[in-house]
Amino acid sequence: MPDYILGIESSCDDTSAAVLMDNVVLSNVIANQQVHKDFGGVVPELASRAHQQNIIPVIDKALKIANISKSSLSAIAFTRGPGLLGSLLVGTSFAKSFSLGLNIPLIEVNHLKAHILAHFVVQPGKEKVLPEFPFLCLTVSGGHTQIVKVKGYNEMQIIGQTIDDAAGEAFDKSAKILGLEYPGGPMIDKYARDGNPDAFAFAKTNIPGLDFSFSGLKTSILYFLRDRLKEDPMFMQNNLADLCASIQSAIVNTLMIKLKLASKQTGITEIAIAGGVSANSRLRTAISDMHESAGWKVHIPEFQFTTDNAAMIAVAGYFKFLEGSFAEQNVTPYSRGGI
Repeated sequence: MPDYILGIESSCDDTSAAVLMDNVVLSNVIANQQVHKDFGGVVPELASRAHQQNIIPVIDKALKIANISKSSLSAIAFTRGPGLLGSLLVGTSFAKSFSLGLNIPLIEVNHLKAHILAHFVVQPGKEKVLPEFPFLCLTVSGGHTQIVKVKGYNEMQIIGQTIDDAAGEAFDKSAKILGLEYPGGPMIDKYARDGNPDAFAFAKTNIPGLDFSFSGLKTSILYFLRDRLKEDPMFMQNNLADLCASIQSAIVNTLMIKLKLASKQTGITEIAIAGGVSANSRLRTAISDMHESAGWKVHIPEFQFTTDNAAMIAVAGYFKFLEGSFAEQNVTPYSRGGI
C-alpha cells in the first residue's frame, strides 16, 4: 500500500502544505504573504502572525485537493530549520500536535536538504528523469548559496558555500538600490531580458577554492551607482535594463565559475540547481548550455518547486520515513545551520 505524507513548510514568509503518495505529489498549496512588500523585505513578526492565520486553511485545502482524509496520512513532515524562528515555531507546533492527535510519526526536515530533494518529486502522468547519485547541486536562495555533493537521499556534503552574503540577497539588495519592488530578484530578471549584460562591469571578489563571496559585488554596485548619479540624476532610469542585465550577469557568472570548478575537482558531471534563485532565467540557460559544452547531465527544477514549498518537505520526509527516522515530541526548531 502507498504511504501518504503531509508536508508542512513555514521557514520564512510562505505557508505551504502538500500531500504526497510516496514521492508523487497530490497537492501543493502555498499561501503567500503580501504584507512584506510595503517594507521591502520580510518582517519576522508579521510573518509568524500570518503563518498562524494561514496554516489551518492551507492544510485543509491540501487534504481536500489530494482527496484524502487526515486519517489516511502515514506521517507528518515539517521544516525544522534553518529559517525564521518565529515562523518555524508555528509549523513545528502544529506538526507536533497533529501527529500526536493522529498517532502517526513525526518527521523533521532540513530546509536546505529539501530544496535538493525537490528533484525527486514526481507529478502524476508526467515522465521525469531523476538525478543519479552522486550528483552536485548548486543551492541558491535569499539566505543560502552552497555547492553540495549529494551521495544519497540523506547523505550530503557541503563542498562550497558563501562566506558572507547569499546570491539571492545580492539580487534583492541590488534591486532595492535600483528602486525596484520586493522581491527584487524576479524584477532584475524581468528587466535584464531587454538589457546588455556587458554594458557595465562590477568588481567581483576572488575567493580561493569553491567558496563564494557577494558582499564585494554589492558594494561595487552601490559605489558605481553613487558616482554615476552624481553625473546624471536620471542614470538609473535611463539605463535600468542594462544595469539589471549586468548585475545578473555578474552574479550568475560567479556561480557558474565555482560550479564548473566543483565539477572538475570531483569529476561529477551530474549537476542540479535548487532554491529560489534557480528560477532565474540566465542561470537556467547557463546550466543548460553546459549539457552541450561540457557533457553535463543537467537537472533544473520546475518553477513551482524552486521557491519554498511543502512538496519538497514531504518528499524529504518520505525518504526519512522509509528509513524509520522519526522525531520526538520534544523536538524544537533551529534558525541557523547547514545541511
